[in-house]
Amino acid sequence: MRKFAKVVVFLTCASVVFAISGCTGGNPEAKDSTVAATVNGRSILLREVERAVTAQSGGQQAKLSQLELAQARLQILSNLIQREVLFQRAEREKLLPTPDEIEGAINAQKQQTGMTQEEFDKSLKQQNVSIETLREEARKELAIAKLQDKYSGKVSISDREVEEYYAANKDQFVSSRGVALAMIAVDPQNNSAQGISNDDAKNETDAKVKIDNIYQQLKGGADFATVARARSEDSSLTRGGDIGFAGEEQLKQNGFPAEIVSQLFGPAMQVGSFTNAVKFSSPQYPGGRWYIFKLQDRRLQTENLTLESQGIRQQITQGLTNQRKQILNAALLEVAINEAKIVNNLAGNMINNPGNLGLRPVSPGSEPAAAPAATQSQAPASTASPAASPAGSTK
Repeated sequence: MRKFAKVVVFLTCASVVFAISGCTGGNPEAKDSTVAATVNGRSILLREVERAVTAQSGGQQAKLSQLELAQARLQILSNLIQREVLFQRAEREKLLPTPDEIEGAINAQKQQTGMTQEEFDKSLKQQNVSIETLREEARKELAIAKLQDKYSGKVSISDREVEEYYAANKDQFVSSRGVALAMIAVDPQNNSAQGISNDDAKNETDAKVKIDNIYQQLKGGADFATVARARSEDSSLTRGGDIGFAGEEQLKQNGFPAEIVSQLFGPAMQVGSFTNAVKFSSPQYPGGRWYIFKLQDRRLQTENLTLESQGIRQQITQGLTNQRKQILNAALLEVAINEAKIVNNLAGNMINNPGNLGLRPVSPGSEPAAAPAATQSQAPASTASPAASPAGSTK
């Protein structure tokens, strides 16, 4: 039996577009109409697959090998097929969102990015995404969410289940010594390929000028989260710079200088204050970046938590609820796929042309080769992963 991981999050270009990030390259209104697959006779076009390849590779798809491209195309198409199967079922069950719900979802996403209307429109234009395309993607995502909620939205967890989970996993519930941080980062490298458009610094001089200017903004009383959303060159900008909780060893492993670690844990720095601008290298950014860190919270002692500790019972309940919903959503997808008629032209093309795996490698400006006769198949199976622990990370 096929198993599907990550039922709720579909790694498709559609989801990327709805998140207002990264579908660079490839015009959604392009003329090419090669059919990659059909679901109950409804087409999924090859250009949708290629746009997602472009998005996932950060516009560097020309550097991928033929094998890497083939694997990416198959997985992306599998995700698109799964999404279409669920969307069509939502249609049949009359669970489509209203126009107001669609607009509300787009507006909420816009607010989450911290963009102004002008910045939002500019982002869509840079990605060659029309507002009509954005609405259609929002429509599908909301319809699928309604469908999943119909079957898994009434999950309940008993007190006994919570207590049994805690008893079997006491070692997960520890309040560790550490700090909760937010940050603003400025990278001297060009970050346009990563979708960073916050007056991106492109050299050492510009980076130093920018971080000094940000520091003066903060000293003048500007809200840290607001400045992070507007000016940080890190993906954490969408969370107002929040990067979570870490202990001393984790900080050191990520390149934090000893003096910064000492400052964060020392009595002189108060919760709510921020550091001076500091530049250092890390395993992820060996070239170094400039940072300003805000101390959001600090715990100086490690202690064991009980079911009566603040938030622990609710945390376990939510984790067990999410696990059960994931299983139910996977079952819903399995049933929907089994009931659908799926024709995967792309997979058939690869089988019929193993020498070049059905398509020549993508290059900018090239058009994908036409697919041959349709070959019926179910969506390729994803590799199942263990359900996430209800404990999560305990602060």
